[in-house]
Amino acid sequence: ELYSDDEPIFEAFGVELDISRALGRRVWLKSGGYIVIDQTEAMTVIDVNTGKFVGKEDLEDTILKTNLEAVKEIAYQIRLRNLGGIIIVDFIDMEKMENREKVFNAFVEAMKKDKAKNTILHISELGLIQMTRKRVRESLGRVLCESCPYCEGKGFVKSPRTLCYEIFRKVAKMAGHGGDKIIVTAHPTVAELLSDDERSGLEEIESSYGVKVIVKEDSKLHQENYELVQL
Repeated sequence: ELYSDDEPIFEAFGVELDISRALGRRVWLKSGGYIVIDQTEAMTVIDVNTGKFVGKEDLEDTILKTNLEAVKEIAYQIRLRNLGGIIIVDFIDMEKMENREKVFNAFVEAMKKDKAKNTILHISELGLIQMTRKRVRESLGRVLCESCPYCEGKGFVKSPRTLCYEIFRKVAKMAGHGGDKIIVTAHPTVAELLSDDERSGLEEIESSYGVKVIVKEDSKLHQENYELVQL
């Protein structure tokens, strides 16, 4: 039937919130614990953490409650994100065998709602559950997202300080080949660090090789990219 209410349909039925949760790496649980979902080319790894949840009783009880709460959310996220292939779920370590069994049985039960064919191996001594789920189409993340053009899918970039030390090594090598002046053009964050906190490193090179090092910034440059010109 045609939806005609004023509130956007995705908002009204909670779809917008679910999309946001389905694309995030961390999913919070009501208790204060959370799960972290990392999808790689080879497999998906799901990690359970107690987070802010400390519980009112002993630690084992807190861990059990967090794991059992995580079971329902993990099963839901697997279906929602349409995760396929090999999936490793790292539950918080439990000392008692009976608690491990409770978590395993709860997970198997929760996955019965899944229409996609799946195979679940028994929980290990380390609290790991290995499973496979039939991949029928791309995961939601692959459909709605694309690789980050900045980090190129790595999920991280070199820190400005690391780049400074890399520049020092290349400037020193360049200075050893002669010349009176070297111009370093870098991203503003890196250029600022070179001109301020790490200035002593450039001064040492200037003193050792008898060259002048000039630092310029270019906001158009990727943080990991820089240019060295010898005059």
